[in-house]
Amino acid sequence: MAKKIENDTSAFQEIPKTNPSLPLIGVVGSGSFATAIVKMLVENSAQVSWCVRNEFVKGAIQLKGHNPTYLTAVHFDVRKLNITTDINELVAHCDIIVLATPSIYLSDTMDHLKVNVSGKIFVSAIKGVVPKVNDVVANYLREQFGIGYKCQGVIAGPCHAEEVAMERLSYLTIAAAEEEVSEKLKLLFASDFINVHTSKDVLGNEYSAILKNIYAIGAGIASGLGYGDNFIAVFVSNAIREMETYLEAIYEAPRDVNESAYLGDLLVTAYSLFSRNRNLGNLIGKGYTVKSALQSMNQIAEGYYACDSIYNTAREKNINAPIIQSIYKILYEGKDAEKTFAKLVTRLN
Repeated sequence: MAKKIENDTSAFQEIPKTNPSLPLIGVVGSGSFATAIVKMLVENSAQVSWCVRNEFVKGAIQLKGHNPTYLTAVHFDVRKLNITTDINELVAHCDIIVLATPSIYLSDTMDHLKVNVSGKIFVSAIKGVVPKVNDVVANYLREQFGIGYKCQGVIAGPCHAEEVAMERLSYLTIAAAEEEVSEKLKLLFASDFINVHTSKDVLGNEYSAILKNIYAIGAGIASGLGYGDNFIAVFVSNAIREMETYLEAIYEAPRDVNESAYLGDLLVTAYSLFSRNRNLGNLIGKGYTVKSALQSMNQIAEGYYACDSIYNTAREKNINAPIIQSIYKILYEGKDAEKTFAKLVTRLN
């Protein structure tokens, strides 16, 4: 059991801030996107706290200046990093906490949280459903930890970790109910290679980030089956309209799904060779079983784990979502991908 810590931050070194107006920020997670987020943040902050998976990862970063497993080409000035394996130390020390673990592991990490979280801002960079509660991160934080929407934010794309590592121009959408929160986050993240847009559609951005992963699996299946660019273009144009229908049924808000956080993120995830969800679908389309496709990947394809919850919500709310339905049947009911897509073709326009 994690030790109880209220305000003890002695495990961290104190580094003078280059910009005293910036709040102290920390990142939870040590995968590729978490590593990319830390890279973004060290551009502006003299000090970034980082809660990693285990002592091996911590020691490797401290010794060699890079994550030993993910985005290994990204080198850090370790003097700017406060690295820990204890989420309580990080949360006690930081004003803003970015959650960037795979969704299936989030509750394992958060279950150790014992410190007072009042006044802290929690930002989700997670694009999946929390299995423990079968819900999105925003609702999980509110219901399990009493962290209200006003103390939350969501990071959306389009932004692949691999391109951040190469400092290729990338785009973030930061959604927060409070403008003060989104503006603070914008100052922390924006740089020469990161362009930041803000939004107030917290739940819409979170759900769209989940949905685009499911649709990317479908695009990958189509590619693996041998469908060409013409079909995939039609598939994606139908997917964005289906996404709009789904979002309106879940949470009505002023939004334009043609904006980058929705359509742009869908496009890059459906088409990019960096997309793990597209790659999972491509393997399935080429004849791999779902189980073997999952086992052959060294990263988490969030769309697989989210599809079950998203599909069941669509059924409960009577949402017309033939693409989600088709992908669910392939992933969870063992339906033949070729036959399922042959039927789906007749429903697209």
